[in-house]
Amino acid sequence: MVADECFEPIVNEELYIFEALNEEASVEVHYTDEITAIDMLLKDSIRLAITARDLTEKEKEVIRSRKLVPRTQKIATDAIALIINKENNDSLMSMSTLKKIMTGEIISWKQINPDSKYDKIAVYFDNPRSSTVRYIHDSICTDKPMYDGLMAQKSNQEVLDKVSNTPNALGVIGVNWISSPTDTTYNQFTEKVRVVSVSKWDVATADNSYKPFPAFLALNEYPLTRNMYAVLIDLRGTLPAGIVHFMAGDRGQRIVLKAGLLPAVSPMRVISVKESF
Repeated sequence: MVADECFEPIVNEELYIFEALNEEASVEVHYTDEITAIDMLLKDSIRLAITARDLTEKEKEVIRSRKLVPRTQKIATDAIALIINKENNDSLMSMSTLKKIMTGEIISWKQINPDSKYDKIAVYFDNPRSSTVRYIHDSICTDKPMYDGLMAQKSNQEVLDKVSNTPNALGVIGVNWISSPTDTTYNQFTEKVRVVSVSKWDVATADNSYKPFPAFLALNEYPLTRNMYAVLIDLRGTLPAGIVHFMAGDRGQRIVLKAGLLPAVSPMRVISVKESF
């Protein structure tokens, strides 16, 4: 199978448990960018792909022309996380400001906060062919080209490492790469970087900005969301079909939640706690 590198941590965890429960199963997964993953599926190099988008109708027709039936299962609601260096305190950002950064209208932290101790914003993506770049292009920069000063690394891990060592950096990364694996409340991120709270309003404040926690994905408060899909072109009853069934089942969906994503088919409880005086 092949998977978008954005989802490597969660896919690794899903397959680890799946193989532990099915001792005769052995799964080889290739992590790559979104364009390559879809291309491998269309060329029949693999029969299962974990992606951040469904196939287009034209792509489905290519698969049907080989007498195969493409099937898509939503696994989770994913989020794009914005991360900054631990030394940077500018951790609130509006969607309108994010768009201006991505189109080059804002190139300095001082344009966002005149009191910032940093000047140039160094923006890092995982890969120029990644689903993250496509998401920003299609969903944020809808009417303007993306700024040619944006930079790409080779993976989400490299973005995480780069931002943790670069004070003026802004990283764009899949949220399951920064979720704390030991957190049982789904309310903590890695301590290597600072996670930006994002607002739908033009002026970001502490009251209208949200981090990409599963609860805020469920409430549609966090704006940078997308879906995680399993795209299958194999027969029912095969190993790839069994993997999809597991990921969409109860145990697989609990793994999704622990990875910091919103499960596609399992219920979420949102509890509001207020102090009383």
